[in-house]
Amino acid sequence: MSSIPKAPSPKKEPKTIVQLGRTRRDDYAWMKDDNWQKVLRDPTLIKADVKAHLTEENAYTKAMLAGTEALQAAIFEEMKGRIKQDDSSIPAPDGPWDYYTRFETGAEHPIIARRPRGDADPKAEQILLDEEAESKGKAYYNVGAADHSPDHALLAFAVDEQGSEVFRVQVKDLATGEILPGAVESTTGEFCWSPDSQCLFWILRDDNGRPAKVFRRPARGGPDDDVLVYDEPDDGFFIHVGVVSSDAWIVIGSGNHETSEVLLIPAADPTAAPKVMQPREDGVQYSVDHWDGRFIIRTNADGAVDFKLMTAEEANPGKDGWREWIAHQPGRLITGMIAYKDHFVRLEKADALNRIVITARATLTDHEIGFEEEAFALGLETGYEYDTTVTRFTYQSMTTPRQWVDYDMASGERTLRKTQEIPSGHDPKNYVTRRLYARAEDGAEVPIFTLMRADTPLDGSAPLLLYGYGSYGISMDPGFSIRNLSLVDRGWIWAIACVRGGSEKGWGWFLDGRKFAKQNTFTDFIACAEHLTDNGYGSAGNIVAYGGSAGGMLMGAIANLRPDLWAGIIGAVPFVDVLNTMSDTSLPLTPPEWPEWGNPLEDEAAYDYIAAYSPYDNITAKPYPAVLATGGLSDPRVTYWEPEKWTAKLRDNTTSGKPVLLRINMDAGHGGSAGRFDFLKEIALDYAFAIWAVDEGWKAA
Repeated sequence: MSSIPKAPSPKKEPKTIVQLGRTRRDDYAWMKDDNWQKVLRDPTLIKADVKAHLTEENAYTKAMLAGTEALQAAIFEEMKGRIKQDDSSIPAPDGPWDYYTRFETGAEHPIIARRPRGDADPKAEQILLDEEAESKGKAYYNVGAADHSPDHALLAFAVDEQGSEVFRVQVKDLATGEILPGAVESTTGEFCWSPDSQCLFWILRDDNGRPAKVFRRPARGGPDDDVLVYDEPDDGFFIHVGVVSSDAWIVIGSGNHETSEVLLIPAADPTAAPKVMQPREDGVQYSVDHWDGRFIIRTNADGAVDFKLMTAEEANPGKDGWREWIAHQPGRLITGMIAYKDHFVRLEKADALNRIVITARATLTDHEIGFEEEAFALGLETGYEYDTTVTRFTYQSMTTPRQWVDYDMASGERTLRKTQEIPSGHDPKNYVTRRLYARAEDGAEVPIFTLMRADTPLDGSAPLLLYGYGSYGISMDPGFSIRNLSLVDRGWIWAIACVRGGSEKGWGWFLDGRKFAKQNTFTDFIACAEHLTDNGYGSAGNIVAYGGSAGGMLMGAIANLRPDLWAGIIGAVPFVDVLNTMSDTSLPLTPPEWPEWGNPLEDEAAYDYIAAYSPYDNITAKPYPAVLATGGLSDPRVTYWEPEKWTAKLRDNTTSGKPVLLRINMDAGHGGSAGRFDFLKEIALDYAFAIWAVDEGWKAA
């Protein structure tokens, strides 16, 4: 033990907070840097005492896990061996060109390229952006979006070099290779071209890190040419900008987690002032596409919890002109839609599985694309062309690598364009995936997807990793992962708990796990763990729970509620300081998140409900499992001090003697490392920790 440093014991500076007549104490409030907005953009500005503590925590974690370094390296090489290093995407046709991305062997970042349509000769390739070359010498480099102008003359791309999600948008002349002067600074990274290629629309990220305004500039313009198009008055609303499938309208969307509004700009007049389609109405969400000369509106209006599709004429796009097209069907969530000239595609989810439905314009008849596996994941891939009969989708399952399929909507013919290649080898027959259901405390049936080797015994002896998220209506789909196999091939069972707060069983499943129903998320996860162990999928005390971001909140809550179930808990960028964060209006996501969690600044009931589950506030003396918390210094979503404070308080209170570890990436943000291999090293550390926790590796340290 002499080589293992003593666990960090950061100073306590008790801070008393009085709010709505309630008092709480926070010993570690000092860990928040009051200058955090500037730190996001320049991490060297971090307070000296915070930097010293994070450095000490990183050193402690590295020392405690030193015995797993060979295991980490082995897991990393396994995962890397499952990646086709010189991989490339399926070309997406657009007029005279095929656009695609490709990797070179050993590269962390891709090349964005194009070649004449249908010409497979490598010599015909034109490199538009070499991300690998641009990333050299930078600790972090991420291209959040890149898109060519519709006339194929320019490429706009958004770059983040801190991990803070504050992007710079640059424009490249594809004829000369010149980067045009006057980059767009402080953006969200989201932008769109006007269909006539004359204008670029983009979103300003303000000093508090929020999307605040939409601007427009000429395609080859600079900052002096910027024109304010839209200024969002509500700090709690996000903003998006894009173009409808038919290219007839430019759309600005604003909204929070329960209310939305759309503004329209005719593509034929991109400098026109935007007009509101339907004024925002509390609790009413809607989004829009354009097909066959009409608007198609996806909305929850009039009690359509799982959404319905409406149509509206261009001359009367407001709600009084909406006409029902696809009626609301409880339990069938309409999640996405893409319009083509002669067909309309919608993605639906029912009973935790996706399906694709095609409508023909000529007859308005529907047909569904069928699949045979018990559990699978589907995705739609948007292309550039509207006048085509071909749509592209992806298919995968927990045992089946991803497939890219071109589907002819007129003939029904499927063309397999690509299957994810696993260079080190993969035989789906060696694995078994199942869909199970756990009964929650209130009788709800909670879906669980499992993956294991076919020869893994179901007698409780196999270690179990149970993954969960359960927030914002985000669905956990049973897709293929080159990463999870490194645990499964070591005899582990991998399981995904589709707890309430997600949308696996419809939007009602989400509503039953948010705000004043948030406790359902946590008790559902515990019910899944108990159902699995009751049926031989692992055993209590031999489970590692894993979740990130809002899923990290889930990890913190179930650690407090049932510490006996877990050998270890991995909280990746965990949102655990819920009460303090939801009371801090300077943070980027606080006002937009109030519909999700409640507003503890103004609502006593919301304060009390959050206070009853907020992981940081509910840590008490009890035998906590081994814990690994991770974070990023530049993270604008879950700020670094949340995992920092959580681990400090856990270490103060745990009675088990099991270690509490913190690892902060000092060069990245919410998503961790941007490079495809560097990111795998972080996952390898998580998985090595899981094995170490089950094996109680700290005893041998």
